Amino acid sequence: MKKALIALAVLGLTGGAAVAQSSVTLFGVVDAAVRYTKANGVTAKRLDSSGLGTSRLGVRGVEDLGGGLKAGFWLESQIDTDTGVAGGGSAFWGRRATVSLTGEFGEVRLGRNKTASRLHLEDFDPYAATGLPNTLAVYSNLGGGNSTAYGRADNLASYSLPGGLGGFYGGVDVAAAEGTLANKHMSARAGYKAGPLHVSGTFANADGPAAKYKLTSVGVAYDLGVAKPSFAYTQAKYGARKQTIYTAAVVVPLGQGSIQASYTDAKANTAAETAATGYTRIGDASLLAVGYTYNLSKRTALYTTVAQISNDGAARFALSGSPAVAAGGKSSGFDVGVRHSF
Repeated sequence: MKKALIALAVLGLTGGAAVAQSSVTLFGVVDAAVRYTKANGVTAKRLDSSGLGTSRLGVRGVEDLGGGLKAGFWLESQIDTDTGVAGGGSAFWGRRATVSLTGEFGEVRLGRNKTASRLHLEDFDPYAATGLPNTLAVYSNLGGGNSTAYGRADNLASYSLPGGLGGFYGGVDVAAAEGTLANKHMSARAGYKAGPLHVSGTFANADGPAAKYKLTSVGVAYDLGVAKPSFAYTQAKYGARKQTIYTAAVVVPLGQGSIQASYTDAKANTAAETAATGYTRIGDASLLAVGYTYNLSKRTALYTTVAQISNDGAARFALSGSPAVAAGGKSSGFDVGVRHSF
């Protein structure tokens, strides 16, 4: 009789539904570096944040709804370690704010997040678009006013294929403008990742004030054990303006650490270089970066990086934290830092 009463009590508390299991995780990264940069004879010495991994604080959770269906959420905010400023000066949950449903059909995700095209570009940058060696430092929106093709987007609706497809994966996302043209975006990605081989391709189409900004990119990486080389080719267009970007990179394991090196070459066509003078970031540029990471543990690492951007023509691309760069000038720097994840 007592067991029956207990069972009835539990049934009442759950409203007669099956008890779903859920979990919530607090996570983050704290990364700080002493950084030195130089451009046009001007130097900058600073304590900076996010040299190896973006400093951030997040909370994520998942609820098992049964029948293979799961609900999840993910809230993530950038935290600048040097100042304690949240959100990197932007929205507090600016890195990610999503809710999702996952099942045998794949995953549907809604909210602010990285676009499919951004995820592709990060996969073939050994620094995942972070710190001094960030390959996206030489990308340009070509005056289109819309960088969601290689960034994050608000109002994003995403779909990803399920796992278990023999290494094949893919996804597509669409962002609604909601009164802001610079947010309207569509991107798709497909790839294969199994064993040592990783191949991926992406296409993005983002609305601009006069035309659509279109980005196409393919990448390949192969893990040889002693080294993991990768190569990516990207082409961006906005009307008659075009930028072509090549990135060759390699990661070499070395004891408890690794050496990362990358070279990115960005070329702009004549239409881009001669565009309106307000578009100061259009022109040719190259980025060379070499770094070393030493893992003290699974969560803590020491690192150092040396990088230089060499501009040509009207280009004024600069490293993170660099003084202003004159057209055709150079931006160089190095840093030493520590990253801890939890």
